[in-house]
Amino acid sequence: LKRFLNCIGGCVTSEGNYSYNAALVAMPHIVGGSFRDHIAQATRWSVIAENTGLVVAFGGLAKRNMQICDGGNSRHLVPGEMARARAAGVAFVNISPLRGDLDGTWMPVNPGTDCALMLALAQTLIEEGLHDAEFLARYCSGFDRVAEYLSGRADGVPKDAEWASEKCGLKAEAIRELARRMASTRTFITCAASLQRADWGEQVLWACVTLVCVLGQVGLPGGGYGIGYAVNGHVGAVERPFRAGALPQGENPVSSVIPVAMIADMLLRPGSTYRYDGAAHTLPNARTVWWAGGNPFHHHQDLRRLREAFQTPDTVIVNEISWTATARHADIVLPVAAGPERRDFGAGKTDNVLVPMPQAVRPPGAAQTEFDLFTGLAARMGVVEEFTEGLDEEGWLRRLWEDTRAHAPDLPDWDAFMAGGPLVLNDPYPDRVFLSEFREDPEKHPRPTPTGRIELYSDVVAGFDLPECPGHAAWSLPRETEGLALLSGQPATRLHSQFDDGALSMGGKVAGREPVLIHPEDAAMYGICHGDVVELESIRGRCLAGARLTDEIARGCVFLWTGAWYQPDDQGHCQHGNPNVLTHDLRTSDWSQSPAAHSTRVQIRRFFGDPPDIHVHRPPPFVPMENPT
Repeated sequence: LKRFLNCIGGCVTSEGNYSYNAALVAMPHIVGGSFRDHIAQATRWSVIAENTGLVVAFGGLAKRNMQICDGGNSRHLVPGEMARARAAGVAFVNISPLRGDLDGTWMPVNPGTDCALMLALAQTLIEEGLHDAEFLARYCSGFDRVAEYLSGRADGVPKDAEWASEKCGLKAEAIRELARRMASTRTFITCAASLQRADWGEQVLWACVTLVCVLGQVGLPGGGYGIGYAVNGHVGAVERPFRAGALPQGENPVSSVIPVAMIADMLLRPGSTYRYDGAAHTLPNARTVWWAGGNPFHHHQDLRRLREAFQTPDTVIVNEISWTATARHADIVLPVAAGPERRDFGAGKTDNVLVPMPQAVRPPGAAQTEFDLFTGLAARMGVVEEFTEGLDEEGWLRRLWEDTRAHAPDLPDWDAFMAGGPLVLNDPYPDRVFLSEFREDPEKHPRPTPTGRIELYSDVVAGFDLPECPGHAAWSLPRETEGLALLSGQPATRLHSQFDDGALSMGGKVAGREPVLIHPEDAAMYGICHGDVVELESIRGRCLAGARLTDEIARGCVFLWTGAWYQPDDQGHCQHGNPNVLTHDLRTSDWSQSPAAHSTRVQIRRFFGDPPDIHVHRPPPFVPMENPT
C-alpha cells in the first residue's frame, strides 16, 4: 500500500514513527536505542538458564503470547527454553493480577501499581545497603536526584515498602523480602509490554530501569532486565541474521506522522495541536482513510468514539479477507487473497526461518492478491510502470528472493526453494547478553544518550515541563480509581481478533459471548453465577460477556480477552464482549501519546432477560446495485 500511494503521489504515515508503545519514545531518552533494539538485543533464555537464580516478571510471562510473532513464528522455542531454565534451578516470581501469566511464586499486585512497587524495591535496597553504588556512579547519570525522591527528601514522602503496600495490595514485609532475595542472587527482571499501556505508562519503564540499576547487575550474564519478553515468541530466543528482501517503499512526500493512538483525534479534531516527545504538532485533515493489514475496531480504544470518527472522512477503504467490524464501517471493501491463496515466501521480522509458501488454492470469488489489485488501480491511474517496474508478481518474488540470497549465497535458487521445505538460518548471537558491551567498557561503548550513560534523571525530559514526567521515574495515581480494574490480553483461542469465527475461538465462548474472568468472591457480591450473561459498564460504554468464575484472578479485577468481533447496538455498545468499548482513549501522557487503555475501571452486573442474538460472524446483507459501474 505504501509503495502504491507513493507512486500515485498519495500520503501515508510512517509506521516506524507510530508510538504504539511508550517504550518507543521513552527508552531512547532513558537507556538509548529504541524499543526494537531492546527486543532484538534481548538476553537469551539459554544465558538465563545457565546464570540466573531468580526471574522477577512484572506483568508475568504469558505463554499464550509466545506462540505468535511479527510475520510468523516458525519454531515455538520459548516454552522449551523456560522449561530448561526451571530444570536448571531458576526460580520465577509472577507479579500480576492473573495467576496464569506465569508458573511460580504469585504476587497478585493491584493493577497499575507496578511503578510504585518497583520504586519501593529500589528504596528498600538502598535503605538496607544492598544497592550497587559503584555501578550507579560509573554507568548511570542522575542517581542523586532519584535518591532524593525515593528517600522522601524531595517531597516528604519516602517511597518505602509501607508506602507501596497501601497502593499495591502486598504486605510491606513481602516487598522487603523480595528486594533481599533479588540482591542475594543473579536476578533478571522483565517488564511486560502491557504495563506501559496505562496512565503514565512511561514511568513504569523508567522505574524498571531504575530498579535494575540500583541492583547493579545490568550487562552481566543472566542479570539485568528485558522489556516485552512475552510480547512475542522470539524475544530472548532467536534473532534473524539478516533482513530478507522487501518491496521498495519509495519516497513519501509527506513527512508528518501521528501517534497511532491518536487516529480518532485526527479524524474528529483536524487542525488541533498536541504535544509529543517535547514538541508541538498539528493533527492533519485526513479526508480519505485506506486501511490494509490491520483492524482498528479491534486494537483501538473507546470504540464508540472511533465509530463516530469513522463517519468524518469522505471515503474509507479497507482491504480484508473477512467481514470485520472495520470492513463493516468502510465505504469500499476490497476483497484480498489470504496467505494460502497466493504464492509467496515467509520471512518474519524476527524469525530466523525462511518458509516457501506455494499457492494452495485460488482466491475465491472476486478476491485478488494485493499485487494484482494495486496493479489494476495503477493501470487506471496511468502509473503501472512506476508501480510494477515491468515485473509481474512472480517476477517480484524472484527479485526479492535474489535480494535475500545476496546475504546468503548458499541458499537454493527460487525454484528449488519453493519445491522444498523451510530453511532454518543460524542465530547470529546465541549467547547475547543485553548491554554487555556497555558493562565491559562504558567509555568505548557509550549509550546513545546525552551523557553516554543510563539516564536515571534526564534533563531533556525534565525540560519538557510535563507535571507527570518530572525527569525521573515517579509515581502518580491513575485517572480512574472507582470500580473493578479491567484487565485484557491476548486470548489463547485466536490471534488478536483473527479467526474469532473459527471453531477454537467459538468453543471458548460463554453463552455465545467472550468470557470475562471474575473471582468467585467478587461474583458472589454481585449475584453472578458461572455461565451468566453479564453487562460490563464504564463511563464510555457497555458490553455483554459470559461470566467465568475462577480464583486465577485477583480480587477486585475482571479479565476480558481482546478480539471479540465488535457487534454494536444502536448506541454503539457491544453485544458480543469487545473490551475496547469500555476502555478510554486517553494517552499515557503528553510525552509519548501512547495508548493507556489498561487503566480502565468498570462496573459489572448480571444481565436479565433474553440477550440479543450474535450475528457478527455472519456476512452483512447485500443489496444488488442497479448500475454497479
